Amino acid sequence: MARDETKIRLFVEASLAPGASVALGREQAHYLLTVMRLPPGASVLLFNGRDGEWHALLAEGSRRGAVLICEERTRPQSEPPDLWLLFAPVKKARTVFIAEKAAEMGARRLLPVITRHTNAERVNAARLRANAVEAAEQCGLLSAPDVAEPQRLEAALAEWDGARRLIFCDETMAGGGAFSGVGPGPAAILTGPEGGFAPEEAEMLRALPFSQPVSLGPRILRAETAAVAAMALWQAAAGDWR
Repeated sequence: MARDETKIRLFVEASLAPGASVALGREQAHYLLTVMRLPPGASVLLFNGRDGEWHALLAEGSRRGAVLICEERTRPQSEPPDLWLLFAPVKKARTVFIAEKAAEMGARRLLPVITRHTNAERVNAARLRANAVEAAEQCGLLSAPDVAEPQRLEAALAEWDGARRLIFCDETMAGGGAFSGVGPGPAAILTGPEGGFAPEEAEMLRALPFSQPVSLGPRILRAETAAVAAMALWQAAAGDWR
């Protein structure tokens, strides 16, 4: 396979450098050898969120694992804007959708938060991380977001660093267009559950000194749509889409 035809990208934890040997576990080896049927010497692109993207060759493989050898760096590491996404979990497939799209949109960290009206409190953070990594692999990203274990909204806010602006998507501000006032710098977007925030939660959020209520327009959006729309609006106003 010619180098410029390499399509397969893998996220790995190992450090990447010229001549570095990268050992893959059973799952990634199965993907390369059984699903993609790569022969020895086949090209693969590797990234780890620290060292950029690297062209590597498949040196050996078996059912237990595989080994890749780094040849040269194809892209230097770059960092997406410092944006987090806090979201109330929804039904399983929709929560996976949020994780995948947040990764594609360049989120650095995902924090599932449990609110008064959250109706899906069981969240597999490890699985969501795997979904985010897969999205990063497919979309040509150089990093994948961390995924925190779910916690109560109040607990997440109690330990909040006030230097990070919290962009609170307030459904009661329909048509307000307040995203035009969002500035650059460390930020986090907070979207609510299917039933919206409870009145006492919204009141608490509006009173926080680091919180900035914003509108997502005149329409009522589903929870997963709101997360994607909010990230797109922030990227256009303060991220790397300008």
